Amino acid sequence: MRSDTGELYRAFAEREARGNSPIYQELAEHVAEDEQSCALLDRLPAAKRQPNLLFGAVRHLGGPVTEGWPAFRDWAAEHWAEVSATMLERRTQTNEAGRCATLLPLLAALPQPLALIEVGASAGLCLYPDRYRYRYRYLVGEDGCERGTGSPVADSGVESGVEFGAKSSPVTLDCAVSGPVPLPGSLRERLPEVVWRAGIDLNPLDVRAEEDVRWLESLVWPEQTHRLDRLRGAVRVARAEPPLLVRGDLNATVRELVAQAPAGATPVVFHSAVLAYLPPEGREEFAATMRELPGHWISNEAVSVLAAVARRLPRPAPAGSGLFTLALDERPVAFTGPHGQSLDWFAEA
Repeated sequence: MRSDTGELYRAFAEREARGNSPIYQELAEHVAEDEQSCALLDRLPAAKRQPNLLFGAVRHLGGPVTEGWPAFRDWAAEHWAEVSATMLERRTQTNEAGRCATLLPLLAALPQPLALIEVGASAGLCLYPDRYRYRYRYLVGEDGCERGTGSPVADSGVESGVEFGAKSSPVTLDCAVSGPVPLPGSLRERLPEVVWRAGIDLNPLDVRAEEDVRWLESLVWPEQTHRLDRLRGAVRVARAEPPLLVRGDLNATVRELVAQAPAGATPVVFHSAVLAYLPPEGREEFAATMRELPGHWISNEAVSVLAAVARRLPRPAPAGSGLFTLALDERPVAFTGPHGQSLDWFAEA
């Protein structure tokens, strides 16, 4: 009989790890078929059985995740007391600064200056879109034009694009774009002006605390060394001016932070890959709150997470793509890669 935990790991292997992490795909497939591993995981609350949490905890504790399934299985079973304690204490707080590349066109279009408020902020690394550098790449089609711009270039079948942003930043965010992404010359000359940055999290992480930073590093998948380099650069940016991070539930705290935004600044509440962890009634409560608050709301979530956004999609997401939907005030504008690696802007946006 297949367990719910086994199905969770099978789905992770197929939908998330495949094509992104052969190591995690293999481990997840084996966990799904291993009765002992599933039995150990079943002792934890359902929300604490996540593959990313298990693999991150083993890495955080110095266990083997790249040496193959037998080594991982034996080590995790032998150290299960420490592994399970870490999984109970920690959360999957992947803090991917790369998502700023998908948020930037919307942020630039809002009335300046901005007061940014991130819900599910982790360590707050996405609160610095004005401190990063950006490289947007257009794939040139067979007609010899950049997809999304229609501008002819010399050679088809190659990539073209633009690079701009903070010149001295230790972080450059790469994003493949298609569709009419709004990247006007004014944006290339000046990034959005951020005058206040704050975040909410059930367990905020401190960029000045080495143990918290080490946990963030443990959540980066083994093969994705470019993401690890990006994380470390973003941590340096945040350490220079740590954000205001508040411990609390997003539904109970977001009003308070919006009320603290400086006069004259546009409050912008945003989030990525956060609301999926709420039950449907919690998501609807948050949406109802956001409709009442001043300023703007940017959501970047899996396609089905926000019903009001999903209903307004101009076209379905490619099957099995794992793409997110980027929306401004519940109006969908693009499909995005989960880590900010792609931005497919809708013609209707």
